[in-house]
Amino acid sequence: MNARKRPYHLLEAHHLTVTYSVVDRDDLRVRPLISELFKGSGPWQRIGVMEWRPGMADHQVLLRSNRPARKWSSLKDRFTAQVKGLDAVLARYNAMLLPTGAHPFMVPAGEAVVPERPEAPALAHYRRAFELERHGWCNDQRAEQSFTFAGDTEFGKLHAATRLLLPILPGLCASSPFLEGRSAGFLDARLEASLHTYDPHVEFVGSVVPEAVFTQEDHDREILAPIAQALGGLDAIPGIDPEQANDRAAVAFFDRGLLTLRIADVQECTSADLAIAEFINAVLKALTSGRWVSTYLQRAWSESDLLPLLLQTMKDAGQTLITNRDYLLMFGLMKQEHLTVQKLWQHLFVELYGELGADARTRIAHILEHGCLASRILKHTGRTPSLDQLRTTYRQLGECLREDRMFA
Repeated sequence: MNARKRPYHLLEAHHLTVTYSVVDRDDLRVRPLISELFKGSGPWQRIGVMEWRPGMADHQVLLRSNRPARKWSSLKDRFTAQVKGLDAVLARYNAMLLPTGAHPFMVPAGEAVVPERPEAPALAHYRRAFELERHGWCNDQRAEQSFTFAGDTEFGKLHAATRLLLPILPGLCASSPFLEGRSAGFLDARLEASLHTYDPHVEFVGSVVPEAVFTQEDHDREILAPIAQALGGLDAIPGIDPEQANDRAAVAFFDRGLLTLRIADVQECTSADLAIAEFINAVLKALTSGRWVSTYLQRAWSESDLLPLLLQTMKDAGQTLITNRDYLLMFGLMKQEHLTVQKLWQHLFVELYGELGADARTRIAHILEHGCLASRILKHTGRTPSLDQLRTTYRQLGECLREDRMFA
């Protein structure tokens, strides 16, 4: 984070981190090339205000902004330029970047390569404690959005709003309907698989929806202390702190003043990822300002209230039916008895249209008209596609990433 005389305040700035798979251009199988590409350059490759980083497996690579940005428009050209630049490098190896939340036919147990990384000592610990060659670890392409806050008051507002929004996010972001060449039964199969990465040590992920805590003291006691205890039981090596090990859908980093959402699947192009992040930012601003209901009412929701809706939205995305009138009330809908998640997002889009930039409006309108990316993929493939059909569709998605265009 760049040095400043004062911290960034509530939703004043943001980060985006996107993870891609590196695959063969011909058959789309994963290619473990990242260690070779990063050889001699350390854990990060920095290009201006952008950074590339190796993922856990040697076919995963992360792209992120290396300091908070205050304008969404400033990130678009940087992200798209970096994607094109790395794609040109990968072309020398007959490889390419593949978007979406999960590789559709990779079998991690036989194909994932998890290398030793001297710059990442925590990886050795995780290798001892967990089975890494599985979905949720080595087939997990997230788009992580990080939003700023300063102090307990701002954290409390942001955490309350974020927890409320989490259950419907897969309705906008789901892009992983296939695992190992078969329909996974979830439109957000990546997120569903991630729920099981830490079994049986549930302290690391909790109920996925973070606990109802609204100060740093409560956060450290309710979330970090159980993680610290679990790490101790696993004979954790020095250097792993509970904050790093927390893998809930939203994670607070108080030293940096950031709240990171880890729930969104990667989309078909970086402009779509940025548009979704901008839309989420606008909804969070509305919630934290009390546009529809007070922060006090937002805080009343427990994990057990929110988790069932999240689990259903992971399965059915925008077609999930919300029947809890109190939840709809949180977003200013006072007369509806029930509403689909897709219709709720359309309502929010109309409400906050003027808060979005022109490009974000276009991208979000496409998603809301045609459905989340997972549902658009299924329209092309059906639920029981052949391997050739999957390759044809996902090649098109790779082209969308290179050309920064939406998938129809």
